[in-house]
This record gives sequence, structure tokens and C-alpha cells, in this order.
Amino acid sequence: MNKPNDPAVTSNSWDSLKQFTPARIALGRAGISLPTRASLDFQLAHALARDAVNIPIDFSDIELNLSLMGLESLTLTTQAENQQMYLQRPDLGRVLSEAALACLQQSTPNSADIVIIVTDGLSSKAIQHHALPFLTLLLPQLYGYRLAPVCLIKHGRVAIGDALAEHYAARLCIVLIGERPGLSSPDSMGIYFTYQAKTKLSTDAERNCISNIHNNGLSYEQALKKLMFLITEAEKLKLSGVNLKDETTDALTDDSPKYINFLLD
Repeated sequence: MNKPNDPAVTSNSWDSLKQFTPARIALGRAGISLPTRASLDFQLAHALARDAVNIPIDFSDIELNLSLMGLESLTLTTQAENQQMYLQRPDLGRVLSEAALACLQQSTPNSADIVIIVTDGLSSKAIQHHALPFLTLLLPQLYGYRLAPVCLIKHGRVAIGDALAEHYAARLCIVLIGERPGLSSPDSMGIYFTYQAKTKLSTDAERNCISNIHNNGLSYEQALKKLMFLITEAEKLKLSGVNLKDETTDALTDDSPKYINFLLD
């Protein structure tokens, strides 16, 4: 295996730039190939990304902690019955299953101001690592709002929140979802916010996204500040999406991940 300063490895002139990015740059070469270390690191990152997509979500810890906080939760499914179907048919991840619809009909049909959805998306790791810590910060900030049961959804896409917002007649819809894993961030969580979400009426342009929430990205506190700003402004302007601009980035450092105002899924 190649070691640091290995004479068999030809270094790259960009090497000094590696301190500024986790991207795979300035890897050097051994002959005409990648150095062994760089090759093994890539294979490990690829395996972690694949695991993030394919490892089944386990909501038990989130359910337990929500219960300890005195909050009701519902575990629901979509029409994507398994992971292969979920990946091949994104449309099925946007529609609740018959079992989920029956569960909603049997539950208390109270209306709410806010509905929060937690779904695995394309990274179960992201939800396992970040959903509960973020909810712990978020929920106390929503005092005064009527909350629907927190909906925990397996094999869900972003638009699954529309059906839940419609069911509870909720003005505000917040979706925590595992983002498509990258080779440097297999556990990145995104937050999608929609004002007056409705099935078949809400479009991508009507959503706001706070992206890149993970240990080396946007912090929970930064994400919370952005979300609370969006909630406050949405209530004033009666809208969300491309016409609702984030104005909190001044509080972030120059090298902090920036807010993304478009839909990835």
C-alpha cells in the first residue's frame, strides 16, 4: 500500500488545494494508475454511499424519543413496497399505500397548523444520524402551533408531504429526508418546506430546501435558523418556494455550505 511521501507516487501540483475541499483532487499517480491508498479510499466511500441507500430505515429510536417528549407519531408506508421498487419507480414513493391511508382514517382526524414528515429518502443513514437531534431542537421552537402526529415514512419522496399536509389541513409542511449520498457525504439530510401544500397542486417551485445537513456540512443550529426564518416569512407572505428567499446566510462563515432554494427530488 502506498504510504505518505512514497517515492513510487508522483504528487500533483494541486496538492495544496486539498485543504479547502473534501473533493477528490490532487490524488497523485503511481505509474499510470491511482495510488493504492486513493483507490481504496474511493472504494470505501462508494461502499458507504451504497449502504446509505440500501440499508433499511429503523424508526424505533425516533418513535421512542418522540413518545418520551409527549408527542404522537405514525409510522406509514408508500406504494413503493421495497427498495428496488422505490429506486426504479420514484412516483410510487410520492403516494401513500392503502395501509397508510387506512391508518390515517382510523387516527384522530384533528386539523393542524404544521405537519412534520421524516422519511428515509435516498439515505437511511442521514435520518438515523440527524433527524432526532434536529427534531429535539426544532420542536420547542414550534410552541403555539398545533402539531399533527410526526409522520415516519418508509420509502418516501419529498412530495409525500403534500398528502399529509392535505389530510391534516396543515398550512406548513416540513419534510426531513435523506439526500442522495455523495462520495464525501453519505449521510446528508435535507429539509423541504412548503406552505399550503396540496396533492397535485404543489410544484417543485413552491418548495424551499435547506440542504447538506451533516457533521461536515450545515449544522443543526444553522439549519434551524434558516427553517424558522422560512416559517416566519411564509406566514407573512402566504407563500413558499422560489418567491421566498433566504436572508440568513450573512450569519454563516464564508466557507459554510450555502442554502439551496430548489428541489433535488
